[in-house]
Amino acid sequence: MQQLARCLIAAAFAFAIAPLASAQAWPVKPIRVIVNYAAGGSADLMARVYAPRLGEALGQPVVVENRAGAAGTIGLVAVAKSDPDGYTLLTTPGGPITVSPHLYKLVVDVAKDLVPVAPVGRTTLFLVVRPSLPVNSVAELVAYVRANPGKLNYGTPGSGATGHLAAEMLLRAEKIQATHVPYKGLPPILAALVGNQIDFSFDPGSAVPLIKSGKLRLLAVTSPTRSPFFPDTPTMGEAGTVVDADVVTGVYAPAGTPHEIVMRLNREISRIMQTAEARATLAALGAELVTASPEEFASMQHLARERFGAVVREAKIRVD
Repeated sequence: MQQLARCLIAAAFAFAIAPLASAQAWPVKPIRVIVNYAAGGSADLMARVYAPRLGEALGQPVVVENRAGAAGTIGLVAVAKSDPDGYTLLTTPGGPITVSPHLYKLVVDVAKDLVPVAPVGRTTLFLVVRPSLPVNSVAELVAYVRANPGKLNYGTPGSGATGHLAAEMLLRAEKIQATHVPYKGLPPILAALVGNQIDFSFDPGSAVPLIKSGKLRLLAVTSPTRSPFFPDTPTMGEAGTVVDADVVTGVYAPAGTPHEIVMRLNREISRIMQTAEARATLAALGAELVTASPEEFASMQHLARERFGAVVREAKIRVD
């Protein structure tokens, strides 16, 4: 009987220390980074900046794999359902984490089935207007829309896109009306703005070249501080209406991944993203460096999920 008890205690001890031993040995094989959008997008380019350097730091290859589709949910679900052993990671923009749960019936719970590892970049939205619109500030835009209720329109990459939510934040805060015109992607929006077919839009870094060339007029940025790309342009808060709609791209792991592995990944990825090469990539994407602990990152995304959820509900936003 005593021998049986000793065996049971030994087995329980071995079971308890198994995750720790596994974490200490990690990594012993290549690591996959799944990007839930097509190659060439901002999340993909950010992943391809840190992945090779992370591989060098860990002594194992880190391979980027694109699994696009269903507004980013295919790759997200694949990672959420993977073994929590540190060998499968997700790099995604904020939308699938903070907005999709309010628009789609997901088969996973992003708050419970994924653990935030590290942010890699923050993309600010730029409030831009067509060149012929007679406004030069947010206050003037609001006044112009108010004087022409329902006559102005704004473009977005689709219902529920971050640009759509940002516009709804502005319209609802100022109690004004404008018509939503959804497009399939960002290039058609920019073309429509330059061609005076739509009036305004909240766009990410892809609008920067057109702003600098004078083909679009920039009124404000959604970030809490002024953009380093346009230091003379006010934030939405400075302009009088807070529109908190920045997109944070980050790295996630399946829930249950050992804390030691999550912390090691956080340290290495944060260090890599502060290098000159990574900063240059972020700047080219119109994005800014953002670093945080896993706990801080989790809190950041939780607040964003609550904030966007409120907009989706209040504006009764639906997707086809």
